[in-house]
Amino acid sequence: MDSFLQIWGGAGYLLAKIFLSHAEGIRNDRKWRVAGWFIYILGLPAWVILLGGRQNWIAAANEAGGAPSLILGLVLAWKGQPRARPAVDLAVRIFTYLMILAGLVYSFYSFGGLTTISQVLEIGVTIGFLLGSFFLARRNPAGWLLYALMVLSMGTLMFIQGKVILIVQQAVSLVFVVIGFVRGKFRCK
Repeated sequence: MDSFLQIWGGAGYLLAKIFLSHAEGIRNDRKWRVAGWFIYILGLPAWVILLGGRQNWIAAANEAGGAPSLILGLVLAWKGQPRARPAVDLAVRIFTYLMILAGLVYSFYSFGGLTTISQVLEIGVTIGFLLGSFFLARRNPAGWLLYALMVLSMGTLMFIQGKVILIVQQAVSLVFVVIGFVRGKFRCK
């Protein structure tokens, strides 16, 4: 089951990064962005199960908390809009922050504080994923830099936990994160 979840979650997130980074370099990017955000959502449950199963509470809450940002990215891409209405944007941010807080509190409670390197890496994953998704949903290339933090943190966490499939997936993902950032910077000029 673990290998299946690694392949499901890893493939979903890798394909999403490939599609979203490709969208940065083209003018008619709607179908690539829609596909990227949709595949991200499909890969999400596998990551929540994998992380929760290893008591990575911060990262599991992070993934679950990122769902509204991913859905917002999909809706904005589908409608061809660069930004959401302020009330929707605020609701997504509030939910995201509440999930981060819930994951931190539960992890600190479970482990008696910030006591493991895994927790530190999970915080890196959380910052990178939630803020990166938030910025990318709004077509801000800074989101790619935050995704780099997420990929490096998650890759290290997966190395510690011996999840070879996800280590490789994170390494390949980093390539597309860099490509997305470079294309995004050129798009903004």
